[in-house]
Amino acid sequence: MRNRMRSLLTSLGIIIGVGSVIIMVALGEGSQREIEARITAMGTNLLQIMPQRQMSRSGQQVMMRVNAFTKRDIQKLRDESSFITAISGITQSSTNVSGLQGNAQVSIQGVEPEFFIARNWRVIEGFYFDDEDMYLRNRVAVLGQTTARNLFGQPNAALGEQIRIGTNYFLVIGLLENKGASFGGNDQDDIILVPMDTALTRLSNSRNINQIVLSVINKDYMDAAQKEAELILRESRGIAEGASPDFMIMNQADMIDMASATSRTLTTLLAAIAGVSLLVGGIGIMNIMLVSVTERTREIGIRMAVGGRKRDILFQFLTESVILSIMGGLLGVGLAFLVCRLLLMMGIPTAINPLIVAASTLFAAFVGIIFGYYPALKAARLYPIDALRYE
Repeated sequence: MRNRMRSLLTSLGIIIGVGSVIIMVALGEGSQREIEARITAMGTNLLQIMPQRQMSRSGQQVMMRVNAFTKRDIQKLRDESSFITAISGITQSSTNVSGLQGNAQVSIQGVEPEFFIARNWRVIEGFYFDDEDMYLRNRVAVLGQTTARNLFGQPNAALGEQIRIGTNYFLVIGLLENKGASFGGNDQDDIILVPMDTALTRLSNSRNINQIVLSVINKDYMDAAQKEAELILRESRGIAEGASPDFMIMNQADMIDMASATSRTLTTLLAAIAGVSLLVGGIGIMNIMLVSVTERTREIGIRMAVGGRKRDILFQFLTESVILSIMGGLLGVGLAFLVCRLLLMMGIPTAINPLIVAASTLFAAFVGIIFGYYPALKAARLYPIDALRYE
């Protein structure tokens, strides 16, 4: 307490080390939760099926071809799968769309009514299109929040208005809830959904379906549903057993596990790098304690002359070192909480783990013991007569 500034500077390395470890882990866990939330927002127990590119040779030329899905594939999955709660084909295109307040290049997806269930996507204003709209190929559209804002100035103004997609006019009947950015960073709200049959006949003039999405009755059946869907599609597309399929099935649970594993690896790496500063802080404590032993040699001699034992001197200096480390650890925790709060206010996701906070503080005390032991032992080994004569 007589050397407050020196004590603070001695603990500075521990403060920075503990604070850095907690902040890095909080950033890693925050980003992991954000990624998991974005993947989960794509739909409940979702399977995504996409055609794979395959190489074909024509003479000396190598060409890439894609066997798109057909409505027969979707219907076979709907009829024969025992795990599906909702299924929809998706046709995708991007074109310039005009509204009352402007125009923009927008992603347009032709989907079936069950798409909204499979993707867990609610319409917050207006209503969905239904099977009748599909059958009659009605020109109706449901808009994402970003698209509605770009085309009409504000989302609410889009309902009941018309938009022009190419040469076709579509009536806006619904406004989707806000989804935010996807796992890949794309804006999920910059989208227009129209009935799939309308898109196939009026927009693309094609029978090709780019993707199939389906939701499974329970996450416990994801693997079984994936294997069953592969068998059904193999039969529908005439792919022999043992041959490589011309499609790929992505399991949402696998996507979450993969993203979480990557995030955990990066978090561990960042925490390890930040942890190096804890060791540097420990070396700083050892250096200052060694200086302190030299400065207080006469004090040590007096204590030993009036009956102080070696273990008393050892305990005194070791206690000082541990207190400096714990004080630095607690200040580091406070610094980490402050920085994480500021990051949250800036929109950067963080999640402080109480276990990491406790472990960092305990490790700071451990550093105090390890790096304070040698200076304390050096002080305890001084001879009283030499210590008293020290100038």
